[in-house]
Amino acid sequence: MARIMMKKAHNESISEAFEGFMLSAQSRGLTNKTLASYRTHFHSISKRLDIEKPISKLTKKDLEEMIAKMREENLTDTSINSYTRTLKVFFSWCNEERITDINIKLYKASETVKETYTDEELLKLIEKPSRDCSFCEFRNWAIVNFLINSGCRASTLRNIQIRDVDLKSSRIMGRHSKNRKTQVIPLCQTMVGILKDYMSVRGGQSEDYLFCNEFGNMLSESALRQAIAKYNRDRGVEKTSLHSFRHTFARKYLIDCGGDAFTLQKLMWHSTLKMTKHYCNIFDSDIVDNYESLSPLAQLQKETHRKTIKR
Repeated sequence: MARIMMKKAHNESISEAFEGFMLSAQSRGLTNKTLASYRTHFHSISKRLDIEKPISKLTKKDLEEMIAKMREENLTDTSINSYTRTLKVFFSWCNEERITDINIKLYKASETVKETYTDEELLKLIEKPSRDCSFCEFRNWAIVNFLINSGCRASTLRNIQIRDVDLKSSRIMGRHSKNRKTQVIPLCQTMVGILKDYMSVRGGQSEDYLFCNEFGNMLSESALRQAIAKYNRDRGVEKTSLHSFRHTFARKYLIDCGGDAFTLQKLMWHSTLKMTKHYCNIFDSDIVDNYESLSPLAQLQKETHRKTIKR
């Protein structure tokens, strides 16, 4: 006979329960960035929800009023979605621990078209600098080309070590992905040539970081962001977002290169197709604009036309 489990009575506050959740998350090996994100989101939540209230007294109405406050303060849909996502993970842990049976639905964020770089801007950014340029400019040129080649996250790029690069096999082993899985970053031959050129200048040992600062140390997140912002502006490109290179890669792969969603999922290291489908949805208008080159019927008509000309 199955044992009947009674829910434990908990008098701890929401904030105390959250500390237990954070300890569990840390012990499960979640990244420091994820932990910091949980902290930041919970701090913002605490401005609209009484976190010193006993978690056993928390009601659905409390959560609805919290979201209403966020909307009254004109928080973006994306921000509210992020906060509810963190709460959902937190409450799911609380459910497993039988601390509370309450949970929250994700706030629906509207689909937004992500900012991407135009081809005109990209051509300015990938132009090779002169040999008498500084190491930082040469490195930034290599970085921008790499981001366009792979669409990888900035955190992955910062953690690549020289030993991860296999130019003979045209690939890099990404050992520092968001989900901590080792995955392959394929390199086109143009990128292989760029990395050969860059690595001959960079030098270093196998465990050194590939894209380092001028002293050979790991680039910090802010240093990388600032370096690329300056590089872009010096090239006459006002857009400076690092993450926009990732969106640009997805758009060009799907639209300009005719790539498929399943392969894009692997290339962008998405654990599921959910985020990949998001990219497909937001670039729907581009698919329509470019459909003449993708339509099976249009391709068959071209083939028929070629055969007619040969006759």
